[in-house]
Amino acid sequence: MSGVPAGALLAIGETMAMVAPVDGSPVVGAEAFLMDAGGAESNVAAHAAALGIPARWHSRLGEDALGRRVARQLAARGIDTSSVEFDPARPTGLYVKDPGDGVLYYRRGSAASGLDETDAGAVPLAGVAVLHVSGVTAAISDSARRFLMAIMRRARAAGITVSFDVNHRAPLWPAAEAAPVLAGLAASADIVFVGRDEAETLWGTVTAQDVRHRLPDVPELVVKDGAVGATCFAGDEEWFEASQRVEVVDVVGAGDAFAGGYLAARLLGADVPGRLRAGHERAALTLRTLGDSLADGAHDLPDAAPAGSASERTTP
Repeated sequence: MSGVPAGALLAIGETMAMVAPVDGSPVVGAEAFLMDAGGAESNVAAHAAALGIPARWHSRLGEDALGRRVARQLAARGIDTSSVEFDPARPTGLYVKDPGDGVLYYRRGSAASGLDETDAGAVPLAGVAVLHVSGVTAAISDSARRFLMAIMRRARAAGITVSFDVNHRAPLWPAAEAAPVLAGLAASADIVFVGRDEAETLWGTVTAQDVRHRLPDVPELVVKDGAVGATCFAGDEEWFEASQRVEVVDVVGAGDAFAGGYLAARLLGADVPGRLRAGHERAALTLRTLGDSLADGAHDLPDAAPAGSASERTTP
């Protein structure tokens, strides 16, 4: 690797306030909670920033206490939030992690869902080498979907590499509706991240090679397969890197960590195997934390956590 970033990473997408029990117990019986900022794209920016990449995050937050807190927390992770907009009419989204029972979302009508294609022209792109976006934006509203398509087109026209994480969120839209939209967005990107199981749900593919056949023209396709590892297809070449084994506290955010590590290594000049290893390393760090992104290790599982609160899993 050169050690000198090729340029900045710009991540665009909704970030919400995240609440989770500190000790990993179910919400109904928990006594203490962590409040953090959580969103797929800003998670990627946080991991890139932690690895020395100039990272920016752009979206819209509510002009409210949660919005200001989210912006402050992301800035504290070394992310440039100077272009973030604050909406006085729509609130900041919120989600709650309920260990053992999934995630509860409170995001309908959020500030980010009000983005539309006219907003894409105002996003600053100077100095950006990679734009990172995800399928979550396409799911939160029709106008946000149009915004996503417009900013991807604008970035590619400006010669900026576009990175797209499929990130299908079943609670936001069913697979039958999401599948063609996400396939179209993936086909218009330069780098695509997708889970093997996610792709199977969406497109009926089974193996990483099947995913490549479904998306043959993506210049750089990364298929993550949980306990197995990750495969990258670039042109006619294929690389595989096995996952690392870790003690897991929380799996949410590990895919974003992988993307952040991979993209940071890419911007630093690493070859494909090095990018895959960097992705696994960041994912391993996140799997043993309560927060969605790990900038400083502040949310590691406390030493006094009950036995059995963590399970063994591999990086994505």
